[in-house]
Amino acid sequence: MFPLLALLISPLVALASCAPMPSPAPVAPLRAPRLAPKLAPRQVATAMAPAADWRDWPLTSGDWVYRQDARGSIALFGPPGMDAELTLRCDRTAQQLYLSRRGTTSSAPITIRTSSLLRALPAAPAGDSGYLAAALAPGDPLLDAMGYSRGRFVVEQPGLPTLVVPAWAEILRVTEDCR
Repeated sequence: MFPLLALLISPLVALASCAPMPSPAPVAPLRAPRLAPKLAPRQVATAMAPAADWRDWPLTSGDWVYRQDARGSIALFGPPGMDAELTLRCDRTAQQLYLSRRGTTSSAPITIRTSSLLRALPAAPAGDSGYLAAALAPGDPLLDAMGYSRGRFVVEQPGLPTLVVPAWAEILRVTEDCR
């Protein structure tokens, strides 16, 4: 019985193997993604008007650096690798602090604006260094106001760019060195 069955099935198997393969189902063509409509280029203002509140003004580019030398200590603020825009020096021998900013175009007072104080300091050229300097006593409350101002303080002087300076620990460190 098995041999007879094998004889009947083998031609069927042979015929099945000769049948053509069914063609694959058609695939829908891919559609290109829809692009958003082209918008007119957005115009960017080249210079932003400062906000009414100075506490919202952007910080001046730069970092504070603290150093010690034979005269005492100094904190320098400005872009790395360039001359400092602002310095605070403790002269231990004279028991005096000097706040200096780069620029010699004016001997007008340097105005310091903090979150708790606003004060104009008389300034004079610091020799031929290219800086204007104002002297402060070690106990002057303006020094603490600068160090504890809410994130920043402002240095203004006619004829020179306004500096918006971060209130970092270097200010208080130099101040403490002179106290």
